Amino acid sequence: VQLQASGGGLVQAGESLRLSCAASERTNSNGVMAWFRQAPGKEREFVAMIRWNGARILYADSVKGRFTISRDTAKNTLYLQMKSLKVEDTAVYYCAADKVYRVGTMTRISSYDYWGQGTQVTVSS
Repeated sequence: VQLQASGGGLVQAGESLRLSCAASERTNSNGVMAWFRQAPGKEREFVAMIRWNGARILYADSVKGRFTISRDTAKNTLYLQMKSLKVEDTAVYYCAADKVYRVGTMTRISSYDYWGQGTQVTVSS
């Protein structure tokens, strides 16, 4: 599975941005897709995940209430709608996918076999 992330850019604090991640093939219903991010000098961290069948959505506490993850099954595309952006949201955002959902593990980097190339999001004050 190849993943292509897009939609990053430079915005001011309080503004919104939507990221997209196109998958090269259909994700099975038990699959999972997620967003992670990595800020300069920091480790990559979990942002949000969604089971492809829509049965489970999970957010990091730092983005809960501001970010919304969704998917378009017909287009094999994952989205991350980001609102009320903060300077601390500045990072390279990566989409990730795996063909198997495993309870309690999908916030871990090691749970995903497939990764996109990343898209830069910069939030200025």
